[in-house]
Amino acid sequence: MFQLTAIQPARLQAGVTFVELAIGLAIVAIVMSIGLPMMSHWVVTNKAASAAEFYADGFATARREAVARNASSRIVLTPNVGNGQMDWRVDVCYPAADVRCTNATGNWSTTTEAASNDPLGEKAGFTSVFRDAGALPQSDVLVPSIEPTGASEIYFTALGWVDTTIDDRLTLIRLDPAARYASEIPVVAVAVTLAGTTTKCNPTLSAPDSRACPP
Repeated sequence: MFQLTAIQPARLQAGVTFVELAIGLAIVAIVMSIGLPMMSHWVVTNKAASAAEFYADGFATARREAVARNASSRIVLTPNVGNGQMDWRVDVCYPAADVRCTNATGNWSTTTEAASNDPLGEKAGFTSVFRDAGALPQSDVLVPSIEPTGASEIYFTALGWVDTTIDDRLTLIRLDPAARYASEIPVVAVAVTLAGTTTKCNPTLSAPDSRACPP
């Protein structure tokens, strides 16, 4: 006759020793010490690359709203207190018979109210577009500068052209990397032509190089 025998449970494997645990933690620490700075550096450089697009979008938005609404528009740059970059805001204004839309006159929209003579009315009319630059790198990583110095606004006519009757208008914003990023982040500028078009260019070059900024 067959004899039944009890099946013995497999021997449990021994746990991880202190030495093995210490080695594992050391490997993780080494990987993190290498990987985290590289990841942080990658994030910073990618943020810097998007800065020019941020400003170009603002200039293009101002021109687009002027043409679409057959109105005057402007973009106003203001310092972002958090990182030293520039927030932007786009306003529109509908000229009246006796009042032009300038930096000193005109009924301009705000972020909460349309211009009082907006054809769509105060409720359905255009309210100013505001974009916060808080997602851009700190100014000690990417340094913004405006030309001419002290300018902060560009005005557009209803045809989308820059309003040249307004003095001290902004023509270009330049973005220079800090010295430690100079080999990875290129110098770039965003310029606005008299025709109102926006172009990214290299302010360190000059004509006839096609990458140079317009005069």
